[in-house]
Amino acid sequence: MSDPVAPCSRPTADAPPLRTSITLPQPGTVLLDVHGEVDTLTAPPLEQALSDLLAEQEADRLVVDLSGVTFLASSGLAVLIRAAHRAADRRLRLRLVTASRAVRRPLQITGSEQLFDMYEDVSAAVD
Repeated sequence: MSDPVAPCSRPTADAPPLRTSITLPQPGTVLLDVHGEVDTLTAPPLEQALSDLLAEQEADRLVVDLSGVTFLASSGLAVLIRAAHRAADRRLRLRLVTASRAVRRPLQITGSEQLFDMYEDVSAAVD
């Protein structure tokens, strides 16, 4: 007799690559929009994008929209935590849009959601 196994949500070989885009929705606010899976292969480009924004932008608010992220591995979580610390060095707090359970749950389980201001949608995060 076999036990039923719940499907797991992990990246597949045919998963689309990570996509990011940057917009300025209002003065003083930079929005980094992230789509796809954040895993060991895609975390480095995300880290570079966040590092570049934190190094170059003179924004009062940095919003990272993760509502298009379908998988967040520990490597992606580590990228977000490092970015939160770099933002704190600039006296900023990263604002994360975490509408999906795939993103919100790892942040909650690890207790790292305390490092961020978390929002359900972009409009609330940019205000």
